[in-house]
Amino acid sequence: MSQDPHSPGNEEKKRRFSLFGGRSREEKEAEKEAKRQAELDRKAEKEARRLAEKQAKEDEKRRRLEEKARRKGKLPPPSAEPLSFEPVVPESPKAPEAPVTPPPVAEPPKAPQPVAPSAPPPVAEPPKAPPPPVPPAPPVASPPPAAKPEPQPAPEAPKPPPPAPPKVEFAKPEPAKPEVAPPPPVADWAPPPVMPRPEAPAPEVAPAPPAQAGDKAPLEPPVQTPVQEPVQEKTVPAPAAPLPPSDAPPPAEAAQEGPKDGETPKEGEAAKEGEESEEEEQKSWLRRLFDALARSSGRLAQGIVDLFAKRKLDDDTLQELEDLLITADMGVETSARLCTALAKERFGKHVPPEEVKAVLAEEIADILEPVAKPLEIDRKAKPHVVLVVGVNGAGKTTTIGKLARYFKRQGRTVSMAAGDTFRAAAVEQLKVWGGRTACHVFARETGADAASLAFDAYTEAQNYGDDVLLIDTAGRLQNKVGLMEELKKIVRVLRKVDESAPHTCLLVLDATVGQNAHSQVETFRDMIEVNGLVMTKLDGTARGGVIVALADRFGLPIHALGVGEKIDDLRPFKARDFANSLMGLDEKSAGLLGGGKE
Repeated sequence: MSQDPHSPGNEEKKRRFSLFGGRSREEKEAEKEAKRQAELDRKAEKEARRLAEKQAKEDEKRRRLEEKARRKGKLPPPSAEPLSFEPVVPESPKAPEAPVTPPPVAEPPKAPQPVAPSAPPPVAEPPKAPPPPVPPAPPVASPPPAAKPEPQPAPEAPKPPPPAPPKVEFAKPEPAKPEVAPPPPVADWAPPPVMPRPEAPAPEVAPAPPAQAGDKAPLEPPVQTPVQEPVQEKTVPAPAAPLPPSDAPPPAEAAQEGPKDGETPKEGEAAKEGEESEEEEQKSWLRRLFDALARSSGRLAQGIVDLFAKRKLDDDTLQELEDLLITADMGVETSARLCTALAKERFGKHVPPEEVKAVLAEEIADILEPVAKPLEIDRKAKPHVVLVVGVNGAGKTTTIGKLARYFKRQGRTVSMAAGDTFRAAAVEQLKVWGGRTACHVFARETGADAASLAFDAYTEAQNYGDDVLLIDTAGRLQNKVGLMEELKKIVRVLRKVDESAPHTCLLVLDATVGQNAHSQVETFRDMIEVNGLVMTKLDGTARGGVIVALADRFGLPIHALGVGEKIDDLRPFKARDFANSLMGLDEKSAGLLGGGKE
């Protein structure tokens, strides 16, 4: 049953609803529509303001570009144009001025553009002004007063020359780019021509004879001219005329013979200078070795002084000395052997600390002498392949660079192969060493097969006739069976082209690992027949005694020691120098500068 809306009950409900501030649905919808419309108007006004500001910025930017172009003489000064516009601006009130600026913005039709410069266009512009002024008028009204004096006419007049700014920006930067681009490719391909180094030794031998001949030629004229002048002066006062001529030839002969005799002294002097330079170099190396082993020698020396300062050599003293040597990583067997040698003919006696150190240094040198062998190159092998292996961070790449320098100083041609293809930085590092030592570096992309790279590097070095090929490998722990098998694969591939390759398998050991070096040597020796050792980072540890234990246990040749990061900080291993430095004996007591037992 429908109810009458005008019934007394409904009227009462409406009255109560209006009393409590309620609103009908129609009123709510009308209010929402009004709010939505107001929001749309606000957005439209905001958008119009944004467009006006953007247009003002573009006009200002265009004006500045044209002003800059005028200053550089790229555009003619706007003398006539502003005059034509000035009368137009005052004739129309400020209201039409506002539309004058927007029309150019809203000039999508290209037809009005040619009409703009002529006189009649101002008459045609007013009809266009009434439609647009509603949206853009409020925003444009604010910018014109700020830019009234000059900016307004300036942007309007130069509108035709916008093509001119592109001319100003453009031709200059382009030529600079091609100039920078070509050099990099030339620099990248510069190393390959360095590869054929076999010709290097020839020029070194050739300049020697011309240098000697050059020395003779300049020596003769200066010697003859001064000798003749004093002889003539002396002959003038001499009474006997025949004597000067008879005396003259001997000095001439002497003058002629002088250079010949002088050559040998000069050669002798050069030899002496060479010996002196070698001696100075040897002294410098010994000082660096002594400083590098300062941590190890300091602990041993201080311990020996504390033990033998006021005590006799008895069982307790020997036991404490053995413990001290074991803490220096010399091993149990080697330490016991040294203590036994010290006790001979000295047991029960008071032994000065310096004598103890001298005796221990002598015994250590006797242990190291059989393994102290320089790295020799087989002249029959072209090239002599040196495969460098070791764990991560032992210093293999740096050792290869220093070995390259060592062989280059001997006049040999050297090439290097970047076999550590897993670490991109290793390839770059080896290339840096190749640049410093003037050696060719054979490399491939990261992740390439190390065995095939070694094969190709050997073939290339053989074609160029290189004397030595140094092959770098990726670091691997001795307990990683898969990585150790990869090393065996490299050896197998090399032996396909040369049954004796690699001629030297060099294990690089980090002195800071201490007794862990024993397991490294044992594993690498069993897997790939390591036949030489290089010890690095002796300057950063107090465990230098591990070399003595390795030599006593394995008997593998120790070719070189590294005591720093410089290119000359890798030198051939010398047993007596190392033993004296390890025991902290100074130059005077140890005879490091020529004395002592050799």
